[in-house]
Amino acid sequence: MRTTEIEVETGHREVVHDLTDACHWFLADAGAGDGLLNVWVPHATAGIAVLETGAGSDEDLLAALRELLPKDGRWRHTHGSPGHGRDHVLPALVPPYANIPVLSGELALGTWQSVCLVDTNIDNPVRKVRFSYLPG
Repeated sequence: MRTTEIEVETGHREVVHDLTDACHWFLADAGAGDGLLNVWVPHATAGIAVLETGAGSDEDLLAALRELLPKDGRWRHTHGSPGHGRDHVLPALVPPYANIPVLSGELALGTWQSVCLVDTNIDNPVRKVRFSYLPG
């Protein structure tokens, strides 16, 4: 298995950050053929999603998460900025991983799909993302 970890600066705002290019670079560096790419974020307040970006879906996802997980005082988990407890529930809806098939060294994504880091935690401006390639 080949693996590496990168850092992504998300800043102090909610973000859907496209990781697709970083996935391609990692697979090229790994000399990938057929196999499986695992993308993992080792944080309790972030997730990985496969979705369309650039046509509003990324902002729609953040809006839906704000509606499902309001940033208010209802959360029992209370450290950090107000409403931060919602960020700890996020990985139950947007898991901290994605597994993507790799065929002939290329991600087997659909036409409009991208691999994205989803981060609603404004208290943590830098995230780690681990890529692991398992040859088939």
